[in-house]
Amino acid sequence: MPLGLNMQINLVMYSLLGGLIAGVLFDIYRVVRGINSIKILTIIQDILFCILIALVIFTFLLYTNYAFLTPYVYILIVSALLIYFRFISKYVYASEIVIAWTFYKLIRIILKNICYPLKIIVYKITDKRK
Repeated sequence: MPLGLNMQINLVMYSLLGGLIAGVLFDIYRVVRGINSIKILTIIQDILFCILIALVIFTFLLYTNYAFLTPYVYILIVSALLIYFRFISKYVYASEIVIAWTFYKLIRIILKNICYPLKIIVYKITDKRK
């Protein structure tokens, strides 16, 4: 039984959206991974990321278009990925780096403000001049 026009449009839209989701997740992975000098660790991380992205995309397609995995779906996902990497990725990656750096600085400030009073208390308790 052929699919209705509405279902085919949904299939195209959700396949393109799945490709964009994969691209955003890959940019997040690039920010988190950074530059790693241990090659075997990088290989393991890449394999785990591929497994994760396959599960995410399959789950997304399962809930949105009943997991119709036709060749057109794969072509649309790859084309959405290519469009994302060509035109959008540099802006998303730059903003993710800014967000990650801001989050890192915020955590550092909070930890230093929490640890400083604790250090003063420890120095007061262990002061040998008394």
